[in-house]
This record gives sequence, C-alpha cells and structure tokens, in this order.
Amino acid sequence: MSQTKHQTVLVLDFGGQYNQLIARRVRDEGVYCELIPGASPIERIREKHPQGIILTGGPNSVYAPGAPRCAPEVFSLGIPVLGICYGMQLMTVMLGGQVRSAEQKEYGQTVVNLNPSPLFEGLDSQAQCWMSHTDQASRLPDGFEVAASTSTCPIAAIADTKRRLYGVQFHPEVQHTVQGEAMLRNFLYEVCGLTGDWSMPGYAEEMTASLRAKVGAGRVLLALSGGVDSAVCAALLHRAVGKQLTCVFVDTGLMRKDEPEQVDALFRGQFDIDLIHVNAAETFLTALRGVSDPERKRKIIGEQFIRVFERAAKTIGKVDFLAQGTIYPDVIESGLGAAATIKSHHNVGGLPSVIDFQEILEPLRDLFKDEVRRLGLELGLPEDMVWRQPFPGPGLAVRILGEITAEKAALLKEADAIFRQEVARAGLSRDVNQYFAVLTNLRSVGVMGDERTYDYTVALRAVNTVDFMTVDWSRLPYDVLARTSNRIVNEVPSVNRVVYDVTTKPPATIEFE
Repeated sequence: MSQTKHQTVLVLDFGGQYNQLIARRVRDEGVYCELIPGASPIERIREKHPQGIILTGGPNSVYAPGAPRCAPEVFSLGIPVLGICYGMQLMTVMLGGQVRSAEQKEYGQTVVNLNPSPLFEGLDSQAQCWMSHTDQASRLPDGFEVAASTSTCPIAAIADTKRRLYGVQFHPEVQHTVQGEAMLRNFLYEVCGLTGDWSMPGYAEEMTASLRAKVGAGRVLLALSGGVDSAVCAALLHRAVGKQLTCVFVDTGLMRKDEPEQVDALFRGQFDIDLIHVNAAETFLTALRGVSDPERKRKIIGEQFIRVFERAAKTIGKVDFLAQGTIYPDVIESGLGAAATIKSHHNVGGLPSVIDFQEILEPLRDLFKDEVRRLGLELGLPEDMVWRQPFPGPGLAVRILGEITAEKAALLKEADAIFRQEVARAGLSRDVNQYFAVLTNLRSVGVMGDERTYDYTVALRAVNTVDFMTVDWSRLPYDVLARTSNRIVNEVPSVNRVVYDVTTKPPATIEFE
C-alpha cells in the first residue's frame, strides 16, 4: 500500500539485542525509520533514499573472519552515518582504523567524558552511559578525532564532522544512558538536518486513504482475536471501508474472563462492525481432551481454529481481501523486510489455501507495538483494550499445565482476573510488561478452616522487559502479592496455594508452556 514519502533513517542491523529499540527511539523523535539487514546491497539502501544511516551493535568481533560488514559505499553516500558499539568498530575498521580486544571489558553504566561535538551539543561534559563491549578502537581512521573517552576506553566516541560520520562505543538508545535521547536527537536534527514529519495522526490519515483506494468496492475479511493488534487492525479497516469489512471472532473457551463479551460489545456495539461471533468452546475443549503435551495443544488449537474460521467464512461468500494484524517486529523476525509469512492461527495461519481472496492486507506492518497502541487510541479504541496484556495465540491452553478441562479453565479465568485486578488497583499495570496467572498441575495438602484440603497450586508470573527476548521478573510489592494470594485462595474453589515465579528469561521463558 502506497504511503506518503517521509524523511527516512535506515538502521543497518548487525544482530545486537537493542536493534529494534534503536529504530523505536528514532520514531519516537518523529522520524520514520526502517530496520534492514546490515549486509544489504547498496542498491537497496539507495532506493530507500535515506537522510541518515545508523549502524547497530552486534555480538561479533569486527576483526574476526567472516564478521558482518556493510556495503563500503555507505560511507561515501554523502549522508550522515552513526555507528553504535559494533557499528562504531565497523566504521573504524572499514575506514582504515584499528580495533583490538580491550584489556579491560566494560559492562553497565560508565562515566563518559564528552568532547565538543555536534553529536553532544548542549550536553554536560560528563554523561552516565551504558557500555557493553569486549573490543575497542585502538587507532582512528584518517579524518576522525576522539569525541569521548572513559577511564578504561580512550576512544569511546569518534567524529569526522566534515563527512558527518560519527561513532559511539556506548548505547544511547537504552534508558541507562542518561542523555542518550538527546544524543540521538542531535544526530537526527542537528547532524542529519531532519524536521520530523512522522506522526501517528498522520499515519492514520494516510493509511485510511490508502486502504480505501486499494479496497475500492471490495470486501475484506479479518480474524479478530481480541488482542491489541487485530483490534487496532479492525478499527483502522472499519474507518477506511466501513461495512465492507467482516470480522470473525472465534471464542475458543480459552480466553480471559469476560473477554468474549467485551470484544462483542466493543466491535459490534460501539463500532457497529459486521461481526460474526462463533462460540466454539465445546469444539476446542473436546479436541483437547486427554492432551497434556504443550506442542500438541498448540497444533490442535491451530487446526481447530482454521476449521472453525473456514466454516464461518463460507457463510460470507467471496471476499476480495484477507486482512491480518502483522506488525513490524513480525516482519523483522521473518526476514527484515522480506514478505512476511502468514502468522500463527490468530492471524489466520493456513487459511489462504482454503479461502478465495485476491490479496492480503497488513495495514500495521510498518508499526512497532507501542505505535500500534498509539494508533489504537487515535482510532478511538478504549484505553483498557489498547493496553491489555499480551496473550498467547493458544490462550489459556498454555497456562493450564497438563490436561485441559472446562473446570480448570474456569478456575484459571477467576485467578487470572483477580491478579490483573490487584496489579491495576495498585497502579502498576503500565509498569509491568506482562503479568498473568498459571494453573499448575501440582496439587498439595492445605488447611482451610478445620479441614484438610488437597487442591491446586496457582503460579503468578510478572515480568519486565524491553524487547521480550530477555526478561527479568518484576519486583511486585509484597502487599500486592499478599492481597492477590488471599483473594485467590478465598474466592477460587479448588485452589489452596499461590506461588510467585522469580525466574528470568533465559533460562526460563515468559510462558510456562
């Protein structure tokens, strides 16, 4: 779908853990940004017409055989380039300098001495910056000067102001670099001379017009899961094509408490969307009877979803477009800009072979998750929908350990609702990135009143993360955990014990299955 051409910064990805975060920070400053593979050919870079380029960090040593490189022409395009961590080392080596293994590695917050430079304009002469490196530049390329240093890293930043080439050994994109946002802002506005023409209201207008032009008089079909991505996708398509959109919402019986009713009330009631609500709880629970293996659960749910969706779609007749809520991280993970594969069942995986349609619409494919949320608010979705917790495609099936039954699902819905209520009541719902309850397959002895019990254990999981690739467990206040535990054992039948998961990822995953 065509969009208005915006000023663009390209981020060349060399595999570092903060690379998506760099792109998000650039967009936060009102500048459109794309993440593409670091080794992209110069032709692909030129066709994007970038006004600036950022080289990301990465896990490799730049001097190691086979270490990733960018096209050498990147540095002679006449546009500003900023290298971050590995990106700075790559710039150093490719332009004739040297990088070696550091005598003393630097990890964590470090005091960095900043020299006068357009990159550090208006900043204090010392800054707390986040370091994470085992190598460091040992000799500058011709035309460069040292722009920053630390007590153990004499070359912590480099600058060639004439060619507008800059590099920093630290990570300005992370919140631990205190003046990092200002550094990125200086690069975008002072060095690149950008004005910042990327905004969510503007995106909403452009995409609405683009969808309206592409769809014309055609019909659009969307599988509405109730999650944030599909909800925002539905609201955007509805704004563009109105009653030409039909949404199919499949209630698997494994959604959170009251969620099916909320989805129906919002989209059929408030938005007046043509919504087919299929209550298929019995179908899914029957298919899952006796199954404990997590992968079999996922496969069964995916297959059942496709069959249920297919039956509902056949009642509609021919559709011209199949829509799905693919977002930018999905595109990145599927090949950094290559055509995205159809996602798992909540975004109609497998359906193109059984439903007759002309084209797939992915109106959110350029947006990060935080941008999707901002777009949702722009489109009039309620805040509790836009900020609802991430939810796995198979739903509660992977939060019920062991065999799934209707009774277990009912228990977990109540326990999970209590936990979410207490976190929200404490004003922490925006501070914790994901939190939920799990019904374990463990039963243990307890005492309730004067009677012994032998009932289920509920586990609580709450995590904080930047990218969901690595996470730390959330240090929730004890009184929040105490209230949650007390309410669960008193209000949810057949539960007599509550535990809190204090494991990071890795070694654990966020979900239990």
